[in-house]
Amino acid sequence: MLSFLLWLVVLFLCWPLALLALLLYPLVWLLLLPFRLVGIGVEAVFELLRAIVMLPARVLRSSPGR
Repeated sequence: MLSFLLWLVVLFLCWPLALLALLLYPLVWLLLLPFRLVGIGVEAVFELLRAIVMLPARVLRSSPGR
């Protein structure tokens, strides 16, 4: 919502810049999409490593014999 209000202010002050931003937004989004996908993959790898490292502590903490 804040970005829309900011766009309206830019539209009021300088409408060619606002229209240029409106046209370039999808292109910038498409250019940044691979970096977001790589970020999701790296985050998943780190979560997997964290789960592997923490597994012995989780197994020892939830032992049914105690």
